[in-house]
Amino acid sequence: MRDEIDFIFMLTRDDRTVADAASHLETALAAGIRHIGFKDIGLPFEDLAALTARIRSAGATAYLEVVSLDRPGEIASVKAGIGLNVDRILGGVHVEDVLPLIQHTAIGYYPFAGQVRGHPSLLEGSHAEIAGSAAALTRHEGVSGIDLLAWRSRGDAPALIDAVCRVTDKPVIVAGSIDSPGRIGSLRAAGAAGFTVGTAALEGRFPAPSTALADQLSAIASAAGAARFAG
Repeated sequence: MRDEIDFIFMLTRDDRTVADAASHLETALAAGIRHIGFKDIGLPFEDLAALTARIRSAGATAYLEVVSLDRPGEIASVKAGIGLNVDRILGGVHVEDVLPLIQHTAIGYYPFAGQVRGHPSLLEGSHAEIAGSAAALTRHEGVSGIDLLAWRSRGDAPALIDAVCRVTDKPVIVAGSIDSPGRIGSLRAAGAAGFTVGTAALEGRFPAPSTALADQLSAIASAAGAARFAG
């Protein structure tokens, strides 16, 4: 069980960066959120560059999660992430193509484990197959950790997280469909190093004083803090 877990707020809804991401970013920074990301779909490069610059100027960590799963699209997205000077790239499946692109950068790289299909992305395969994929990926020196779509898969998501965390010492970030304090607690108990929330916060799904984003972020951060120090 991890002693620390990072809450990564994604400026996204349904796997797309939202049009009003800049406004939501200011709300997140004012709320003290210091891990903030966006997807490679939804806004033009210039807007993503402005988001990245603002995140980094505030002393926060900037994440780009790759949604494009075709090889040319993924390579283009990674090159965009390098050009944006993000701190971490999440997702993608073409690891052998990406590693040479980032080898001389300081970017942390967390590709998807398992077979990922469609948009919004779904994770296919058995727990053993997904864990085997994670083990193989994290043997690469340039792979910093794993992006795991645990609640976008079939079966017991916490058991899948546990299976993946058992095969690697590198961080596992759980992404997609995390919409309750219970899920945050279970992913932390299973050994995850962090998690992303986008749609659920923007749509006001977490139990909080209101559906306003500031209240949602506070509730999620509190749930992460409770998970961090529980047990």
